[in-house]
Amino acid sequence: MRLERVLAPNPGPYTGPGTNTYVVEFDGLSVVIDPGPIIDTHLAAVEHAVGESHPVAVLVTHTHPDHAPAANPLAARLGVPALGFAAGPQFDPTELLTDGEEVKVGEGRIRVVHTPGHTPDHVCFLTEGVLFTGDHIMGGSTVIIEDASDYMASLHKVLRLRPDHLYPGHGPEIPDAVDMVEAYIAHREERERQVLAAVTSGADTVGAIVAVVYPDLEAALVPAAVMQVETQLKKLASDGLVEFRPDGAMGRAVPRPLSE
Repeated sequence: MRLERVLAPNPGPYTGPGTNTYVVEFDGLSVVIDPGPIIDTHLAAVEHAVGESHPVAVLVTHTHPDHAPAANPLAARLGVPALGFAAGPQFDPTELLTDGEEVKVGEGRIRVVHTPGHTPDHVCFLTEGVLFTGDHIMGGSTVIIEDASDYMASLHKVLRLRPDHLYPGHGPEIPDAVDMVEAYIAHREERERQVLAAVTSGADTVGAIVAVVYPDLEAALVPAAVMQVETQLKKLASDGLVEFRPDGAMGRAVPRPLSE
């Protein structure tokens, strides 16, 4: 297997140094994973990385704008299908992937692993002990999630796969795969404890909880922290540990500890 990373020129607070696009080749046949945003220089760099190999598909981990928009244009240029778990605002898959399905690349096999949590449609791709994680696990950073219960289940699902090496959608490759997955699980468990402790100690709005759990957070990251606290509170409510009801004030919500 030949593996080449092409870094998209889209750095930012939520993308780190940029989106990692991967070209994976087996015996002269290749796929492109997460071609990223539509940037002409990046598409040219990806085509250069494909090189003399014969492309068979473009794969997408999820439909966020830093991962999927270039999939259809690149697939058209290469004359191959664009494959993903679901359609999105800037992505129209030629074929839909399913959990456990294998994409054949000559003698190579790339397994689709549905990993909701960051988004409902998120998938990872597993081949020869290597897991391409998209935004499920990132190098040098934690992940913004939409559903904490789904995300924890997906982390345990990945842990059961026991991958050797992780290639994330952002940041450097991760050689100690199992250690990193376990660290992600521990981090999420600790964050849940922090949010519950903040509520128990009297923090009764999302903003108050953010101030306790994320002290000294730079202003650009506050909206993400608000979203993460709300997501965590929904899980705690589903677990029966807090009440969490919409307040209506500035789109926030008010959590309350359950009465005895």
